[in-house]
Formats: sequence, C-alpha cells, structure tokens
Amino acid sequence: FKTCPGRVLCKLPCSGEKEVDLAVQSAKAAFKIWSQMSGMERCRVMLEAARIIREQREEIATMETINNGKSIFEARVDIDISWQCLEYYAGLAGSLAGEHVQLPGGSFGYTRREPLGVCVGIGAWNYPFQIACWKSGPALACGNAMVFKPSPFTPISVVRLAEIFTEAGVPKGLFNVVQGGAATGQFLCQHPDVAKISFTGSVPTGMKIMEMAAKGIKPVTLELGGKSPLIIFSDSDLDNAVKGALMANFLTQGEVCCNGTRVFVERKILDTFTKEVVKCTQKIKIGDPLLEDTRMGALINRPHLNRVQGFIKQAKEQ
Repeated sequence: FKTCPGRVLCKLPCSGEKEVDLAVQSAKAAFKIWSQMSGMERCRVMLEAARIIREQREEIATMETINNGKSIFEARVDIDISWQCLEYYAGLAGSLAGEHVQLPGGSFGYTRREPLGVCVGIGAWNYPFQIACWKSGPALACGNAMVFKPSPFTPISVVRLAEIFTEAGVPKGLFNVVQGGAATGQFLCQHPDVAKISFTGSVPTGMKIMEMAAKGIKPVTLELGGKSPLIIFSDSDLDNAVKGALMANFLTQGEVCCNGTRVFVERKILDTFTKEVVKCTQKIKIGDPLLEDTRMGALINRPHLNRVQGFIKQAKEQ
C-alpha cells in the first residue's frame, strides 16, 4: 500500500431500502440463535474476536490509516482500544442477571434481563474501527444483533470487523454492514424491526435520528460533537498544560468530537503559554500517515480541508 492523495481505494454500492431490509432480516434470524446462547458462550466467541484483532493489529492499523488518513502511530492505539473493548464486554456477558425482590406474604417479584433484538449502529469517520467495536461490544454481549453503517468516507475497516466476528464464530448475519449516506441511515432508523439506534456524529444528524426514532418509540444513544473548554490557571504545570492543549486539539488531525477547542488561559501566563504552544505545534511531524515518525496525517477529504482553511482565514481576519 502507498498512500496517495485522491487515489480511489475501492468502490462500494450504497445500500437501498431492499438491501437494508435484507440486512435487518438476516440479523433478526441470527438474533434468534445468539440470544438463546448463554452469556458464557457469547463470552467465548467475543474473546476469540478480540484475539484475532490483537493478532492482526498491524494489518488492521494499516487498513485504518488508509481508510481514514490518521498516522499509523495513532491507528495502532485505536486497534488496541478496540480489542480491549471487546474483551471487557465479553467479561460482562456471563454476569448479566436480573434481581429477586421479596414481597409481603411470601410472594416475590423478579426482573429478567432480555436482549432488545436488532440494534443499529451508525458510525463516524474519525475512529471507524474503534466506534464499531464500541457499539457492537455491549450490543453483542447482551445477546443482540447489530446492523452497522459506517460513514461513507471510511467504509473499509468495518467490513474487516464483520469478517472477524464471522471467523470468531458468531451466527451468520449477527453483525451486518450496510454502506451509504443519509438515505441508508434513514431506512435503518425507520425500519420496523429495528429495536434501538446508536449514533456517533454531528448534532444536526443526531437531531434527525432522534426525530425518526421517536416515530417508532425506539431508544436512542447519541454521541455528538461538543465544544469542550480547557481552563488553564497560572499555578498549573505549564509543560503539562501545553501538552494537554495540544493533545486536546491535534489528536487525529483535530477531528475529534470531544476536542478541547476552547482554551481559556489566565492572562498573566497567556504570552508564555501561547509561545510554548506555537513552539510545540511547529514540531508536530506532518506527512505520509504510513511513515513511523508521522504524528499528523491527512484530513478526511477535500471539502473538509477547504472548510478548515476557511476557519483559518476567518480567524486571521478577526
């Protein structure tokens, strides 16, 4: 593999209403098998998936770098977090239990934990593989099936995850991948056989998803963009504060929804802090994301690059 700006990696057809329905029906059939397995059986399969990811860390990280443009150095961390996430939820699978409640006169009530059914995961383009593991880990551990739609800008690595789950022994169709943009997402959210939606992405899209889910009274989990503040006082450890501000703004080329994009600095250390930030920023090695010493790779696509340059222009004018 050689990264090359603008090169076509592959072409994927968008899933329409028919394909979305096929994916949901296939997940529904797999759910019947998976939900009847004991938590310990599910745990074993998920641990096997985690083991495969750990073993193929280098190949998956390379694929993710080409998929997203982030440095290979960061992609490896994403892959490690991914298998650790699956291991964690695998460990919980066997211990999910209801409770026994004593009532008057020798009666009792009890609660049962039951899987929801087919869950939908809609991922963002900044952490494609990791988000898919974050969403599928808890869903599968609890006995659910999942239909996952990655961002159309990063469609590749999630397909690898689906193959890994199959290799690990999940029933065929338990983790299904559909490709496409907003229209595909809409078909998923409005499908009558979908029990729950988990979305990571922008606030406007999150609002639309919540609206669509409300029509079917489906539970929704939204992880949206934020403008998180950093507050730096004069008695802070300056080196650490500078490192924190850089990590909070430049991780994954700055394409992170919980970035510390507002940095409030006490006036008396403002000049020193700014000088240090500039000095450290100039040292960030920008380049081919597949090279070992690269610390900042490529932005996701050209429209995004133009948008970022627009912000820089605006900032200079202001």
